[in-house]
Amino acid sequence: MERAGKLLRQWKLASACVTPEQVAVAAWPVAAGKKVAPRTRAVNFVRGRLVVEVEDAIWQSQLRTVRPFLLNKLEKDLGSRVVTDIEFKVVPPRRGPAREEQIVRGPLFQAASPDEADRISDPYLARIYRANRKRSTA
Repeated sequence: MERAGKLLRQWKLASACVTPEQVAVAAWPVAAGKKVAPRTRAVNFVRGRLVVEVEDAIWQSQLRTVRPFLLNKLEKDLGSRVVTDIEFKVVPPRRGPAREEQIVRGPLFQAASPDEADRISDPYLARIYRANRKRSTA
């Protein structure tokens, strides 16, 4: 089976749909392989140089040593010398949005006298408990 990059090169209308930059960035996971691709990400392609983000300096130095192999692999996948160099930039892994697990109550939110409702960790349930207790004593 032929690679998509080679097929796109032969197709005359490919330049109107997909730029060589997009093809080079999309070809990175195939060229990098199964073990390297999850820890790296091709982000940009500028004047023949593919910019790849890596997790840390160790990965950066290791990938610099295999740069010629990766360039040959990209040339094989893309056909001609589209990518002439690879730049590895260290970017720490991004953390996704997180949900707050525990609500911290400061002295401003605590009542003057401690009661049973203060032991309820969920503020919504504590409010319901206080309202029901107030209704039952009234």
